Amino acid sequence: MGKILDRLFHERALRKWRRAAEAAEDSPLSEVRVQRNQARQLRTHLDRLIHVADGRLALPQIGTSFFPRPHGTDWAWRPELWRGPLPVKGLSSVATKSSLGDEVTLFHDCGVSELTLRQLRNTREEDLAAYGLRMDVFRFDGSFLSLVIDLPDAAVEGLTRDHILRVDTIIETEKPLEIFARLNIKHGPNTEQIVRELPLNEEEVRVEFDLAYSRLNEKRIEKIWLDLIFEAPEMNQTILRDLTFSRRRRAAL
Repeated sequence: MGKILDRLFHERALRKWRRAAEAAEDSPLSEVRVQRNQARQLRTHLDRLIHVADGRLALPQIGTSFFPRPHGTDWAWRPELWRGPLPVKGLSSVATKSSLGDEVTLFHDCGVSELTLRQLRNTREEDLAAYGLRMDVFRFDGSFLSLVIDLPDAAVEGLTRDHILRVDTIIETEKPLEIFARLNIKHGPNTEQIVRELPLNEEEVRVEFDLAYSRLNEKRIEKIWLDLIFEAPEMNQTILRDLTFSRRRRAAL
């Protein structure tokens, strides 16, 4: 009932202002002056609403898991940090093994940490992920810096050496930087590791891990995680606008 009344009031207001606009040329000046003041007050609120609505509707939708996937994909995932707002938005002077959300952890061996992590809202038209991750590194006295993403249990279910695991990301850096992606698969007492360098100079930053070349024990897979390893990260800002994973079986030969 409320929606019906709102629509009726809206249509009534539209008819009122349409008649006023059509009659403005011939209406008495005293009446036009009152209508002008009312219209200006109304326009202030309408302009504000339109501005806020345009901004919100242009942003990537919070919670979205949509992204392009290869043909034959049987599992795909975007971590929570890139999907929706976290309870803690950022960390400063980040200690090693500090986590942002439940799936992303930073590791380093700095004596004095001059690193910050912050979740930010994506606002660009081309962004599909609602949020991104910004990492600022100032003075860096350590020998390694890596961002670890823990994959969910669903990534393990049904995984075989016939699979190809793909990682797509959108990355911005202040200065040229080398970033390596290391896939880790724990199977029994062993951990299989496959390393690829992210092609940051290419339009699509993507790496694929073909498990056919691994010594993976399919029956004992327990856990999967990805290390993003940053080489010489000092005095640089890195923004990961998106990070997605997908899995497909290799085409039969």
